Amino acid sequence: MWAQDSQQEKLEERKAQIQQEIRDNEKMLQTVKKKEKSAVNVFLIQANKIKLKEKLINTTAKQEKLLSNDMYINQVKVNKLKKELDILKKDYAKMILKSYKSRSEQSRAMFILSSESFLQAYKRAQYLKQYTNFRKNQGLEIQSKTAQLVDYNARLDGQRTVKKKIIAENEKEKKSLEVEKQEQQKLVNSIKKDKNKIIADTKAKQQESKRIDAKIKQLIREQIRLANLKAAEERRKKIEEDKQKGIVTKETDEPIRVVSSDRIALTPEGKILAADFKANRGKLPWPVEKGFISLGYGDQPHPLYPSLTVHNSGVEITTESGATARAVFEGEVSKVIILSPVNRAVFIQHGDYFTVYQNLSQVFVEQGDKVKIKQSIGKVRTSGDTGKTIIKFLILQNTSNNNPEGWLQNR
Repeated sequence: MWAQDSQQEKLEERKAQIQQEIRDNEKMLQTVKKKEKSAVNVFLIQANKIKLKEKLINTTAKQEKLLSNDMYINQVKVNKLKKELDILKKDYAKMILKSYKSRSEQSRAMFILSSESFLQAYKRAQYLKQYTNFRKNQGLEIQSKTAQLVDYNARLDGQRTVKKKIIAENEKEKKSLEVEKQEQQKLVNSIKKDKNKIIADTKAKQQESKRIDAKIKQLIREQIRLANLKAAEERRKKIEEDKQKGIVTKETDEPIRVVSSDRIALTPEGKILAADFKANRGKLPWPVEKGFISLGYGDQPHPLYPSLTVHNSGVEITTESGATARAVFEGEVSKVIILSPVNRAVFIQHGDYFTVYQNLSQVFVEQGDKVKIKQSIGKVRTSGDTGKTIIKFLILQNTSNNNPEGWLQNR
């Protein structure tokens, strides 16, 4: 029962979290609707709201199932107690009747005095004492089981009330979900009228995204090249110092090579940091406190036109206006760049891993700064055209993109 209560508490907490996410989503939706020029953005936020409503309904259904199981167990206990009480009461009634028939002190005395020996008399006296105690204990057991029965019945009544409330909540959410889906369908129908414009806008954004991705790769290669040059120079100096001291090592006769700009030569500290970062796969905090993934990683069909493929090198997270971007892991700021007059990006190095935070209107860190996990690094830009606040987040190992969804904590 304790385990079931604990499960109910966890489900209640999860339900409260989903309800808060729905409220946050609704705030974002209202903000976007006021400023929106393209209904596609409304569609994406609306789609996430529907997904959250479905999660809420599933969570409430789990609560109802768990409660039903608990009620079934309690009902079984109630039925068992009723049977035991019925048997106890019948036995107790027989005992009382028997005691009534032999209630006089004379009959008890004669029962003892008619004994054939002192030992038999002693045993008969003990029997009468035990018989009296047994009657008393049976009475107490009836009282105890009656109290248990009252307690279980009260618990069942409470559970029936809670279950009724949960079922009502679920029905309300289902009706609300149907309304949301109808609104979504109306939105889809209105958007499809502007098909050509949406496709043209999407293709233009894809071209811009490819240009930025190429620039990011180029910058990371340059950072790797410079880091490797620095490491090679430090190695060369150490070898020269060793030669002057007459120290001969394996490295002394090896030619100094500059490692490729596609792969960083890690220092011992860098190896530890990279290993720590890798060990936290699936546990990293989100780059913003609140939000949802509005565009996932890789090649995927357009949400409205499946024939149109959209590519994304990271994930786009829609958040609330005024949101702050934060580092997902400790590391060093390796680059801060201006992608456009209103779009800045921060690169943080974690050994041979890089996290990139795009679409920042303000940056709070500088190149070379050491940052801690969840440290604020900038403010996410809110689009003046759409009213949407989106951060684009990338994870790369050297120059290879990773899917950030697999690295971030589940919500």
